Amino acid sequence: MLCAVYKSSRKLETYLYVLKRDDFSSVPEALMKTFGTPQLVTLINLANRDKLGIADIDKLKTNLSQHGFYLQLPPPTEDLLKQHRIDAGVEDV
Repeated sequence: MLCAVYKSSRKLETYLYVLKRDDFSSVPEALMKTFGTPQLVTLINLANRDKLGIADIDKLKTNLSQHGFYLQLPPPTEDLLKQHRIDAGVEDV
């Protein structure tokens, strides 16, 4: 299974995977407006892969097969101050 990977011009660390290069026909219009102008990153053959960065490859393949696209969002940001307060036993006021 081949797919094209695009990064968002508006959202950092946000990627869109589609089955065919420059074919966004299966991607909802609202998502494309939020995503911005797609910038091609790479073409990937998923056939022999069992891992792919932070993306869940099984979920990626399933979404590509069923919906024609997969949206990879950035990992949640870590709140270091909150974690420090928890570790120090400080209650929020």
